[in-house]
Amino acid sequence: MITRLSELFLRTLREDPADAEVPSHKLLVRAGYVRRAAPGIYTWLPLGLRALRKIEDVVRQEMDAIGGQEVLLPALLPREPYEDTNRWTEYGDNLFRLKDRKGADMLLGPTHEEMFTTAVKDMYSSYKDFPVTLYQIQTKYRDEERPRAGVLRGREFTMKDSYSFDMTEEGLEDSYQRHRRAYQNIFNRLEIDYAICQATSGAMGGSASEEFLAVSPVGEDTFVRATDGDYAANVEAVVTQAPAERDFAGAPAAEIHETPEAATIEALVDWAREAGIEVDGRTVEAADTLKCMVIKTRQQGEDWELAGVLIPGDRQLDEKRLEVSLEPAEFELAEEADFARHDFLVKGYVGPKSLNDNGVRVLADPRVVSGTSWITGADAPQRHTVGLVAGRDFNVDEFVEAAEIREGDPAPEGQGTLRLERGIELGHIFQLGRKYTEAFNVSILDENGKRATPTMGSYGIGITRMLAVLAEQRHDDKGLNWPVEVAPYQVHVVVANKDQAAMAAGDELVDKLDKRGIEVLFDDRPKVSPGVKFKDAELLGMPFIAILGRSFADGIIELRVRGGETLEVPVDDIVDTLVELVRGDE
Repeated sequence: MITRLSELFLRTLREDPADAEVPSHKLLVRAGYVRRAAPGIYTWLPLGLRALRKIEDVVRQEMDAIGGQEVLLPALLPREPYEDTNRWTEYGDNLFRLKDRKGADMLLGPTHEEMFTTAVKDMYSSYKDFPVTLYQIQTKYRDEERPRAGVLRGREFTMKDSYSFDMTEEGLEDSYQRHRRAYQNIFNRLEIDYAICQATSGAMGGSASEEFLAVSPVGEDTFVRATDGDYAANVEAVVTQAPAERDFAGAPAAEIHETPEAATIEALVDWAREAGIEVDGRTVEAADTLKCMVIKTRQQGEDWELAGVLIPGDRQLDEKRLEVSLEPAEFELAEEADFARHDFLVKGYVGPKSLNDNGVRVLADPRVVSGTSWITGADAPQRHTVGLVAGRDFNVDEFVEAAEIREGDPAPEGQGTLRLERGIELGHIFQLGRKYTEAFNVSILDENGKRATPTMGSYGIGITRMLAVLAEQRHDDKGLNWPVEVAPYQVHVVVANKDQAAMAAGDELVDKLDKRGIEVLFDDRPKVSPGVKFKDAELLGMPFIAILGRSFADGIIELRVRGGETLEVPVDDIVDTLVELVRGDE
């Protein structure tokens, strides 16, 4: 295929768009791949759409390879299935809701678990119909509060979502692993730098859950990698490596001290050091103190209840980690009114003993194991307790992940320490189990003639987001740099010579490349300077740029490998050279 720049629906920009913050947003707009239509909504122009379709093709190939069958469900959906799973309410303001002319509630699909499940229920009734994996590539809609970063986080986006239906847990595990391998193949083919991270299922429900995160400094997600192993996890999914329990027999009794002007952890540590207090024969550190955060929790439809969260004093509360630990319950930090209603809560000096004595549930970081000794609030103004021992002086009702994860924390299974990185979520795979099939009463006759409920897996991958990720990971100060598999065109031919012979040779070159199956973008613009053509070629980002310039008179074509070396290739060899480069190891 040959596309002439003189005819292409394209305008490049020399300046970054005013609202762009990240490189992908700047470059995709400047290079004429997309144009903003409204906040979080973009028009896909010819170059951008070609690249997007190529990503879709890769995804389709790998999904078909694992036995997936493509369907296309509606984007405009009825309310009722989402009421059955309570997600009409759970999704809150993220849903685009609307009414038809008869007043019926509708929504624009944010995700399609409900619709896939009802489709299977309508079509299948016997165990002989299973397993089955269905997928679609479709536009999704989520009313993001703050759409940002161009197509990285928009309100309208293209996604592949697939769902496996199996009659057994073993079948679900097999479907999950096949999807996992397919995702690896997709990202490897697209040359994306990514990590597979243990994750939480959140509102989706289910058990096994992994995220595929593209490594990027502009990523909104923080994840960890082990320094001496392959462990990686979303921060919310990191499990704290708890110390061994200690024998507290013979430990000195806890003592209450006056601690004037020690309302912060830093001030408390300073006081302890000045008072000559030691822990295990050393001076006190912030990690020897214990924060007691007062929160309120509630299950859906129930009243709020007080709880205390204990975390080491050298750590901050990570509300997201706590939220995941408490799901499906929700929580809020206690307010002034909560402290006023309970005399035993002395703000800034709350300790676990008073919570135990007053029947308040105590949640604790896994480091607060039996036998560990702490400096904590004494439930009175300007008073702290030294040597409060877990399991002796106070009890923990439940361990939760609530403290921040820090660089250098121990990794599991002896894999060294953790290092923090930023990433962009590309895909997420879940073993959903029977949450949705039970909600819709999907009843299948098993091989014994008894009723059984299939188990599900859910597997999402962002199509538009992958394009943006490639722009983030593969660019320089001159422009984009697409891999061959994604590039709108594989070769960009530039005639940078006013000589008619050069233009004729350019026409001949693109024709020969086309006949060899190479996709060519031909800059044949007659009244555009070589400098502008070069800048446009680098901005647009095709993998190989063939330039018929000054050296053409000597029988040489300049071949620029985008982001790499520049070669001087004889005219007679240029077609074979480009074909070999494009096809690589095929």
